[in-house]
Amino acid sequence: MPDRKTHLDTLAVVSLIACSFLWGLNQVAAKAALGEVAPLVQAAVRSLGGVVLVLLWARLRGIALFQRDGTLPGGLLAGALFAAEFACIFIGLQYTTASRMIVFIYFAPFIVALGMPFIAHSERLSALQTSGLVLAFVGVASAFAEGFTQPAIGPKQWIGDALGVMAAALWAATTLSIRATKLGSASPEKTLAYQLGVSGVLLGLGALWNGDTWPQQLSALAIGSLAFQTIVVVFASYLLWFWLVRHYPATRLSAFTLLTPVFGLLMGVLLLGEPITARLLLALAGVAVGMALVNKR
Repeated sequence: MPDRKTHLDTLAVVSLIACSFLWGLNQVAAKAALGEVAPLVQAAVRSLGGVVLVLLWARLRGIALFQRDGTLPGGLLAGALFAAEFACIFIGLQYTTASRMIVFIYFAPFIVALGMPFIAHSERLSALQTSGLVLAFVGVASAFAEGFTQPAIGPKQWIGDALGVMAAALWAATTLSIRATKLGSASPEKTLAYQLGVSGVLLGLGALWNGDTWPQQLSALAIGSLAFQTIVVVFASYLLWFWLVRHYPATRLSAFTLLTPVFGLLMGVLLLGEPITARLLLALAGVAVGMALVNKR
């Protein structure tokens, strides 16, 4: 693409910091609403609400979303991966803390970095950048092992941790599928519409199959959580993210979002009173230093 850049500029850095903060806070918001809204119901609502907003946005801006351009296979694949990712996240939050979940999710850049050279040869990492990803992996592995030996919130914590790692793999697969198919040249609005539309339907069907129902009454906290997730995170921040993926190197973008665990950990402690362990802080340090190394030119 002629408008693709090789490095992150100021606009990209500021946008990524904003997205990272919102995504870190998102896990806390989802965890806060789980007592009232079932996991798959919550995930389906945010996706379906988000796709309605994307369609309205595209219509107001005159962006064509339904022309035949060969993006359907890639869109269906990305949407299915997106649905599986958030099913893992929302179900996993029942067993582990939001702080731990957010750290494990951001193992995704490690997988993206391994897979991206097979798609875009120009995005190969140097030895120093690779060492940063290895450092991040060691930190995450240490925190994951804690779920078996010294669980902070119960013996089933490892289930939530494992679902967090699985969600990371699915997020990485989604990023790679976008770049590897014709969806990579589609507008951010169309990419997001595919993911939200397909995932909303699949998650809704999953909720029905699981016997989940919509609660008869919601507190202000639950309503605010769903509104924040749908409007601010799913619609606004994801639209910005897909624009960034289209114009900047995906490996460096994914690595930079490792700031999200920092925000997520802080918000989990401040807003939910979640415990902090030494291994979790070690994992956080690993991904932070790894991010710095990966983004070093």
